[in-house]
Amino acid sequence: QVQLVESGGGLVQAGGSLRLSCAASGRTFSSQAMAWFRQAPGKEREFVAAISWGGGTTFYGDSVKGRFTISRDNAKNTVYLQMNSLKPEDTAVYFCAASPRPYTDSSSYAYWGQGTQVTVSS
Repeated sequence: QVQLVESGGGLVQAGGSLRLSCAASGRTFSSQAMAWFRQAPGKEREFVAAISWGGGTTFYGDSVKGRFTISRDNAKNTVYLQMNSLKPEDTAVYFCAASPRPYTDSSSYAYWGQGTQVTVSS
């Protein structure tokens, strides 16, 4: 079992930065791939980024490549999402998720956090 709690969301102006954190509980964190997804009102959940259990492999959605960076600290049971050059279209609830592999499909993730709101004003 893995329990996930996101933090770090908030209101930021376009062009600004935020860093999201996802703290995990459970002894299996270091063996789990982690990912971030987001969901805007009226839209489907969208893949943002994923990282392998060791941190050596990362994947990004096309809309965030070059602006967002996913990382993890297994000693702290935490995964991060550094978001730079934020745009109004990045506004969404951001969720972290855990899975044995770094999939880009949300249906492949069994464990989810409750989400944190990110709002980017123009």
